[in-house]
Amino acid sequence: MASERQEDVCILDTEASPEHLSRGTAQYADVMLVVVEPYFKSLETGRRMAALAKDLGLERVVLIANKMREERDLEAVREFAQRNELEIGGIIPHDETMQLAERAGKSPFDFDPDTPAVIAIEEVARRFVEGSDGAGLASDAAAGNSQA
Repeated sequence: MASERQEDVCILDTEASPEHLSRGTAQYADVMLVVVEPYFKSLETGRRMAALAKDLGLERVVLIANKMREERDLEAVREFAQRNELEIGGIIPHDETMQLAERAGKSPFDFDPDTPAVIAIEEVARRFVEGSDGAGLASDAAAGNSQA
């Protein structure tokens, strides 16, 4: 009889700061998602965060392109990612409902679960947790790698 083993998955959402990396959290992560917007300052901060994470031993750092309004926004992120040898793991469209939820003091998932940004966020999470991104946590678990 084959035994079934359930893998634990922990998604940690931190503030946009390198402070959490200096506390040693990177050693317990399988992947770090760096959320960037299509502006120079955001992209440059994302590059520095990715470099710091890799310096601390985290092998996989993935960009999430957030607040994409039009194709040229996404193209800016794609060019930046290619130039800096970073992968893009998801695209979240700009969505006014996110600001409305924030003003109401509610989670966007509770405020309007059918909004384009919420649907995109859920898809990104599903890909990484279930492994359909080609290298997600579930595919690592299937290969016998333990998860922290």
